[in-house]
Amino acid sequence: MFEYKNIFRGIAMGITDLVPGISGSTILMVLGVYERFIASLNGLTTKEWKKSLGFLIPLGIGVGSALLIFSKVIEWLLEHHQPVTMFLFLGLIIGIVPILIKEVDVKNSFKPIHYVLLVIAFILISLTSLIPNETGLMTNLSVGDYILLFVSGWLASAALILPGISGSLIFLLLGVYATVTSAIANIQISVILVVGSGIAIGLILTSKLVRYLFANYTIYTYAVMIGLVAGSIIVVYSNVEPGGSLIGCGITFIAGLLVAYLLGSIKK
Repeated sequence: MFEYKNIFRGIAMGITDLVPGISGSTILMVLGVYERFIASLNGLTTKEWKKSLGFLIPLGIGVGSALLIFSKVIEWLLEHHQPVTMFLFLGLIIGIVPILIKEVDVKNSFKPIHYVLLVIAFILISLTSLIPNETGLMTNLSVGDYILLFVSGWLASAALILPGISGSLIFLLLGVYATVTSAIANIQISVILVVGSGIAIGLILTSKLVRYLFANYTIYTYAVMIGLVAGSIIVVYSNVEPGGSLIGCGITFIAGLLVAYLLGSIKK
């Protein structure tokens, strides 16, 4: 059955994936459809592939629409109002963490080992903010550049599935972020196809691992994912450029918290 609601979920997912440090799958967790998303990706290689497509196609339409419609908007906001925009997403992530903690009932289900895994995941993601990156636009692409873009898409697919790790962050760290966002904004078909192929293959393979972990190590997996999401707060904050309006940043930060609250309410 074609789930039209997923178009709107996909739009929310696509918008967040455009910002370095934020994962679209985090939004799916808040909306309560993350495990269905993973199951549907796995279902593409089974007899249930039609059911899986009914879930994934509208989600993909939403993501694609968001990338095409909002890529230029996000690009403009990050260029002209970067601090204010980043504080919006910072508020969103901080507002999401309590929702995830409540989702898994941390107080009653976590043991010491779970807290250890959460802290390790938090530290690992936080450390990515220290990695130098190159964001220059790649021109006159060679075969080697296309291979890099394919591999980048593959690695970014894992980030799309794991909450807290942004596909945009992976592109940023590999030095292809500007190239990919420019290709989307200007509909550069060759780059979109190469990166998209890497993402598609990676999604199917990574989803199998994540589903196995959810099925056999549920609380452990949630502990790691909460740590990843919390760690992305550090990553996003480290990307905030100086010079933003204190009042403007405060307003957008509160707006981000409000959006997180509304997303949690929608889930209920």
